[in-house]
Amino acid sequence: MKLQLTHLRLLVSNYKDSFLFYRDLLKFDVDWGDEDSGYAEFNTGYFKLGLFKKELMAEVVPRIEQPSYVASRDKTVLVFAVDNVDEVYEQVKAQNAIVVTEPQDRSDWGIRTAHFRDPDGNLIEIYNNLGIIS
Repeated sequence: MKLQLTHLRLLVSNYKDSFLFYRDLLKFDVDWGDEDSGYAEFNTGYFKLGLFKKELMAEVVPRIEQPSYVASRDKTVLVFAVDNVDEVYEQVKAQNAIVVTEPQDRSDWGIRTAHFRDPDGNLIEIYNNLGIIS
């Protein structure tokens, strides 16, 4: 199992202002998204910095211990590319990790994902490309 850290994703409440901050003030090049898309990726030179509206991430990774009206309280997601999401998911699950979501194709994102938490509760996403979005 080899994971490659590819993104640090900030889950933000004020998406538009955050987008403008990273694009206009910090001058990161935008690789994907815009000020209204709800998700964007910036090229930092070494890995991607992603911004994602908290409410949208809460739809993907619900918090069972929270009422449904509370958006995700996670502020970051470590995002790792893997060769095979299902294989890594089974290895993580076999080690009794805290599984959050099972592998699922997210065609609108162009990737297959699964989510779990580290021992301290930090959210981790693993993904592989579906080959439908370049």
